Amino acid sequence: MSALSLTCRVCATEHPLEAIGSCSRCFGPLDPAYDWELLRRTVTRERLADGPASIWRYADVLPVAAPTEPRLSPGWTPLVPAPRLAAEVGVRELWLKLDTANPTHSFKDRVVAVAARKAQELGLGTLACSSTGNLAAAVAARAAAEGLDAAVFVPADLEPEKLTAAAAYGPTVYTVDGHYDHCSRLTVELSFELPWGFVNVNLRSYYAEGSKTLAYEIAEQLGWRVPDVVVAPIASGALFHKLGQGFAELRELRLVDGVVPSLVGGQAAGCSPVATAFADGVRVIPVRPATVARSLAIGSPADGDFAVATARETGGSIHAVAEEAVGKNMALLARTTGVFGETATGVTLGALRAALAAGEVRARDRVVLLVTGDGLKTPGPVSFTYAPVPIEPDAETFLEDVLTLARDWPPEGSRQGRPLRSRLS
Repeated sequence: MSALSLTCRVCATEHPLEAIGSCSRCFGPLDPAYDWELLRRTVTRERLADGPASIWRYADVLPVAAPTEPRLSPGWTPLVPAPRLAAEVGVRELWLKLDTANPTHSFKDRVVAVAARKAQELGLGTLACSSTGNLAAAVAARAAAEGLDAAVFVPADLEPEKLTAAAAYGPTVYTVDGHYDHCSRLTVELSFELPWGFVNVNLRSYYAEGSKTLAYEIAEQLGWRVPDVVVAPIASGALFHKLGQGFAELRELRLVDGVVPSLVGGQAAGCSPVATAFADGVRVIPVRPATVARSLAIGSPADGDFAVATARETGGSIHAVAEEAVGKNMALLARTTGVFGETATGVTLGALRAALAAGEVRARDRVVLLVTGDGLKTPGPVSFTYAPVPIEPDAETFLEDVLTLARDWPPEGSRQGRPLRSRLS
């Protein structure tokens, strides 16, 4: 393992590779520090290609040792072209990074796999977290796979689909009377009292590193080329910041040439403290979340200021997406690609459209859009698309109805094709 220590991102104070939530000197976030001289000699494209088809092919640049018997390994998810969506939004080349293919259908499986590995190294028998839904499922599933106990703390009013999905893996689910930031504060306090591995508190330094594997995979799957633009959702800001770190590390290791991609981030307007800080040129000011995009509903984002800095350093931007546009973007993605992303992806696509409209993304750019979660977990915002046509169980009646509808088909505003009879005639 090439990780040497944990180093404060703010004051550079070094700490041991233990379960430490923040810097003991300034309370800043901690990042693993690596032996880059060693890594430049040993990490090659050929070595990575010989690795497993999961995040563990990048174990050399992760702060934990790869498991000897991997279970439910996340990562190496599909990167697929989306030409119809590209034409719809007005960009030359658009790719979708489908982290819905992970074991619990979100990118959170990446970060939890790394945090859980550290918990095992430290002998911690319980995995725990505060969550807006996806992380709860990832923690519960990982604990089940590894034979650990699990405790998840979630807002009591989360989408039932997410709570049920998490509960199926057998954790103890604590529903908190409040929003996510209440859950977060509670778990921070509990992390000082309980010998548990809170993945996004005392194991956060390891957990966050899992996100950078997205950058490594994107570059490798594009033939060791970096895209011009990567678009991602922003909640705590950790994913967005670590994407920038991952692309910078690729250059440090001489695995890719060129500049780091411009990173474009999105938040829903009902919880957009990072987008507001970017627009106003100020530090992030906490807000009370009120958004349909519950997976992004973090009003006091721990890495918000770092996300703003990442956007500026990469020549990117951060956009607040109107609440009413979230479901429409989810539906647009689904009908042009066959991919049903959750509300976070509706926000991400909205951010791309806003950046294109502002001239921040060019029509000739190669763009990668992250699909970080499955729409089956958050179907509510696309309920408007369900408009069934009632019919009798009779073929002749059906054909007559179709012929009648054909005269006025398609309805105004619809993108559906012609009905059966008119296509056959």
